[in-house]
Amino acid sequence: MLKKRIAQKLASHLPLSGEEIFQALEVPAHENHGDLALPCFILSRMLKQNPQQIAGEWAPKLTSDYWEVEAAGPYLNFKLNRPLVMEQYMSSNRDGAGFTAAPNIGQGKRVIIDMSSPNIAKPFGIGHLRSTMIGNALYHILRKIGYDTVNVNHLGDWGTQFGKQIVAYLEWGDDAAIAADPIKAYLSLYVKFHQEVENRPELELQAREWFAKLEAGDETALNYWNKFITDSKTEFQRLYDRLGVRFDHVLGESFYNDKMEAVAEELEQLGLLEESDGAMVVRLDDEGLPPCIIRKSDGSSIYATRDLTTALYRHDVMGGDKLLYVVGSEQTLHFRQIALVLERMGKPWSKQLQHVPFGLMRMNGQKMSTRKGKVVFLEEVLDEAVQHALLKIEEKNPDLADKHEVAEAIGIGAVVFGDLLHSRILNVDFNLADTVNFEGETGPYVQYAYARIQRLLTRAELEYGQQQADSTTYSFQEAADDYSWQLFKHLVAYPEALAQAAERSEPSVLARYLIECAQAFNRFYRHQRIFIENSSERTAKLELVKATGACLEEGLHLLGIRTPVEI
Repeated sequence: MLKKRIAQKLASHLPLSGEEIFQALEVPAHENHGDLALPCFILSRMLKQNPQQIAGEWAPKLTSDYWEVEAAGPYLNFKLNRPLVMEQYMSSNRDGAGFTAAPNIGQGKRVIIDMSSPNIAKPFGIGHLRSTMIGNALYHILRKIGYDTVNVNHLGDWGTQFGKQIVAYLEWGDDAAIAADPIKAYLSLYVKFHQEVENRPELELQAREWFAKLEAGDETALNYWNKFITDSKTEFQRLYDRLGVRFDHVLGESFYNDKMEAVAEELEQLGLLEESDGAMVVRLDDEGLPPCIIRKSDGSSIYATRDLTTALYRHDVMGGDKLLYVVGSEQTLHFRQIALVLERMGKPWSKQLQHVPFGLMRMNGQKMSTRKGKVVFLEEVLDEAVQHALLKIEEKNPDLADKHEVAEAIGIGAVVFGDLLHSRILNVDFNLADTVNFEGETGPYVQYAYARIQRLLTRAELEYGQQQADSTTYSFQEAADDYSWQLFKHLVAYPEALAQAAERSEPSVLARYLIECAQAFNRFYRHQRIFIENSSERTAKLELVKATGACLEEGLHLLGIRTPVEI
C-alpha cells in the first residue's frame, strides 16, 4: 500500500511512529497540491509550535529523491517522484500478483457466516439475493485477508407454517403441478390457504393439529415435511449453482430441535428466566428493550430459543471465533436481544456475535410478500438479465464463440454487482434495464474492461512473443503521465479497499473500488498509446495493464462474479 510505504519512510525523519503518520496522512482535495498531505496539527502539541510554523520549518528538512515537499499553511504537501515510485513498486510486484496481496488481518480466526437462509416450500425471490450474495462476498473477502471462513445456510424448515402447508397440500395439492414446478406450486397452495382461511377458520385449527403431529414425530406428518424439504432443496440448489454459491454447511432450523431444551434449562439454572403472562422470558428492561421470550405460554419454544441454541452450537461445536448473521435490518432488535442474553449467560464471546443488516429489495417500489403471493422469482430475473446480455452481445460481437455462456456470466454478474454496489443498509429498488448495461456503474462495465485487458495482453503476446513476457527491463520515465499515474494509484489501493470492506462488512466498498479502477483503466486506454517502438516504455505500460487485469479479476471473483475473457 503506497500510503503505508510513505508513512514508513517519513517515520525515519519525524518524531512520530509510522502508524501515527499513516493515520494522519490525507489525500489533498486538489491534485495539483500533491499526492499526500500531512496536517501538522498532530505535531503542534509535541513541538509546542503552531502548525503553520512547523510546516514551514520541516519542509526543507524532508527533501527526498522519493518526493518533493512544500508547506501549504499548516500542511506538508508531498508530490511523489512518479517514475521512481512506479518502478520500485512494479519491480517488486511482477505480473500484478503483488497488487492482489492482502494483509493477514484475520490471522486464522474462524468466522461463521449465517447467510441466504430461504424458507422451505417458499420461493427464492429477488429479495433473497441480498443475504445470499452479501454473505458470499464477505465469505470470500474475509478469507482473502486471512480468516478461516465457514458459511452456513440456515434453512427455514420448521414452524407453524408447515402445518398450514400440509393442510393446503391435502386440500388442493396437485402432484403433477408440484413435479413440474415445486416452489411455484407450493407458493400457490400457501397463498390459497390464507385466502380460504378467512371463510373457513377450521383450516387454522387443522394446521395447528398437523404441526403438533410434526413436533410429536408423527410418521405421516414427517413424510409430508420431508417431501417439501427435498423438493425445495433441489430447486434452491439449481439457483445456487447459477449464482456460483457453495455452502460448507446446510443446517435447517430443525437441526437444533433436540438441543433447545438444554439451553432453556441453563437459563433457568442461572436464574434468568421469569414468568410474564404465562410465558417464560429473559427481561432486558435495564437495556430499554422488550423481554426475550424463551417459552411461549403454551410451553413451546420460539425462534429466540432456536437462535440462542444456534449461536452456542456455532461457537462451542463449530469453533467460531466470530459469528456473523447476514439478515435483514428488521431483525436488528432480535439480534441485540440474543447477544445480551448470551452475555448474561456468562459468554464473553457474545461481543463477537455481529448482525450484518441490509435493507429491503423492492421491484418498481413495491415490497414483496410471500403470504399474498407478491413475489418476484429470482430465477425469472436471472433469465431476463441473461437475455438482455445476449442481445447486447449480439449487437457488439455477433460472432463471439460460447455467446450463451458469456451471456450467463454477464447477465447474472450484472444482477449481483447491481445489488452489491449499494451500501447494504440501504433499500434497493431493482431496475433490470439499468443493471444490464455496458456503460455506467455496472457489473458489465467492469467485466468489459477486464475482457479488453485480456485482448491487449493477447495482442502483446502475439506481436512480441516470449520476449515481452520475459522482459524485466522497463522505465516509467515516459510512462508517468497523469493517466498512468492515476491508474497506478488505484492499483496500489486494492489491499486497503479489501481491508475496509472487511472491517465494515460492506462489499460495496470493493464494488465501488472496481468501478473506479475500471474507469481509471479506460481513461488510460483512451489517452495512451501502448503498442509503441520503445520497448522499455511499452513494457512499463503493459505491466500496468497486467496488474489492472489481476485486480479486476480477483475483485470480481471475491464478489462472486465471473470474468469472461472475451465479450
